[in-house]
Amino acid sequence: MPLYEYQCKVCGLAFEVRQKFSDAPVEQCRECGGSVKKLISQAGFALKGGGWYQQGYSRKSSCDSPVAGKSEACAGCPKVANG
Repeated sequence: MPLYEYQCKVCGLAFEVRQKFSDAPVEQCRECGGSVKKLISQAGFALKGGGWYQQGYSRKSSCDSPVAGKSEACAGCPKVANG
């Protein structure tokens, strides 16, 4: 279940609520009863590791043919590696 952050517009209290996607948003502060706004927070996951960028997908290839020449610039190209 996702964790959402809210902040009270009256007292400034920031708090978290674990809710289902289908649950209605919180409308009142649990401390003072004032109205709240939903905060946009950092995502709960991070992409780490080499990934496919490290393997050549992010670089533009100078050749149009996947196998032609097999130059140094094409060494990381998956088309060259896979034939």
